Amino acid sequence: MHGVSRRSTAVLAVLVLLAVAVAAGLITSRGTSAHEPAHSAAGPLSLTVSNSTTGRRIPAGFLGLSLEYTAIEPYAGTDPKAINPVLVQLFRNLTPNQSPSLRIGGDSTDWVWWPVAGATKPGGVRYALNDRFIKVTAALARDLSAKLILGIDLEMDSATDAVAEANALVQGIGQSSIQGLELGNEPELYGSFTWYKNKSGVDVKGRPPGYDFSDYLGDLSRVGKALPTGVPLAGPATGGPRWIPELGSFLSAEPRVKVATLHRYPLQQCYIAPSQPQYPSVAHILAPSASQGLADSIAPYVGVAHAHHASLRIDEMNTVSCGGAPGVANGFVSALWALDASFEMARVGVDGVNFHTYPKAPYELFTFKRVGGKWQGDVAPEYYGLLAFAQAAPPGSSLLRLSGSLGDVRAWATRAPDGTTHVVLINDDTARSQKVDVRIAGAGGPATLELLRGKGLSASSGVTLGGQTFGTATKTGTLQGHSTATTLALKSDAYLVRVPQASAALLTLPPPPVG
Repeated sequence: MHGVSRRSTAVLAVLVLLAVAVAAGLITSRGTSAHEPAHSAAGPLSLTVSNSTTGRRIPAGFLGLSLEYTAIEPYAGTDPKAINPVLVQLFRNLTPNQSPSLRIGGDSTDWVWWPVAGATKPGGVRYALNDRFIKVTAALARDLSAKLILGIDLEMDSATDAVAEANALVQGIGQSSIQGLELGNEPELYGSFTWYKNKSGVDVKGRPPGYDFSDYLGDLSRVGKALPTGVPLAGPATGGPRWIPELGSFLSAEPRVKVATLHRYPLQQCYIAPSQPQYPSVAHILAPSASQGLADSIAPYVGVAHAHHASLRIDEMNTVSCGGAPGVANGFVSALWALDASFEMARVGVDGVNFHTYPKAPYELFTFKRVGGKWQGDVAPEYYGLLAFAQAAPPGSSLLRLSGSLGDVRAWATRAPDGTTHVVLINDDTARSQKVDVRIAGAGGPATLELLRGKGLSASSGVTLGGQTFGTATKTGTLQGHSTATTLALKSDAYLVRVPQASAALLTLPPPPVG
């Protein structure tokens, strides 16, 4: 489900009522679920961070990426002995000291195949995988120590072709690097969306009209049992509101599935009126329905997956699907959304999220080119939001319970395994800065403050984190420039944090000294 493809997020229409309900019950502090009145503008807002934790620890590999098959070589290069080092570093920034999750799939899952001798290429296949692709993917996985979720074409409806593709990928990449084989992509759309046009120009769908979940289970069983044994399966790779509730039936029918995968996009461009909460706009991407509501739509299925001994990943996620939305999908506002939405998904207990990107996507996280034989990258605003989350939520962190009166400010806090406390404040107010008195249980020393800032909510460049930036052409994949991080002293048992309009603040309190 992504920006300019045949896929539409009309399947998200069911979230309209949820969005309205969440908007009506806007909370002031995301870690608490408690409704508080907005604080008067006369004085600072207030936030109290307790020692009490809530929910599950944030697991290693929580933050991942999702790439189309067609994105691998444009991003990583064509030489398996010289993988793009800027891409590798940008990925490592998001997953320091972890084995990251990399999902390769999306719409291109059902557009690729591994050529089979004597077989006719299926009509909907646009790309043939080859040895070079597999070697590059294997080298990228090794460089990152990544665990891969690999899409396998199900829409072509051929067990023979699917097995050939799966065998080539497993043998060429290595079973130890594969977290799961994901059969198909958004199969709920097979019976209604065009897979290809025949020679007469007639639209051909992947399945007959009326193709439903039970039909899909039959296909999955028939094809899945032929795939290489010993390799877990992933799925159902759906964002459909009528299919997501079938997750329990899906997992019961397919015990080889060890990674349950769902897709979420808060906004869509197609078939949506500007007045609807899913229509792409700055106001709608900042609304609670776009982050809190998105996570709440998934929350009931975390327990379902875990009861079937499977993890649950939102393995395709981003801002806007089915068309572009300049100033929203590629604007600084996407960074604030990504930061908040990642925390929301952690709040409801999902095991990970994979942010989707590919060349020319409306929400593309980065672009690359070679200059003088050297790689350099241009990093989009949304990436900065993911980087801020990675800093504030290292693996093993616990969310802390919050209380207070925050008005237009959203708040999160974590306790890292080493005892470091991180507090995130997101100011949605586009007109004025906010001052927040932050009280942290057990705090006794100075804290460090960094700001996530942009030139404007719709600006597609000029983003800084702690005063540092990747600029317009990073050759290293690391932040550059003078850090503007400041030290805040504890005064009257609180840290007074000023959060500029339309920005985020990251407050870090080191663990108390031992002894």
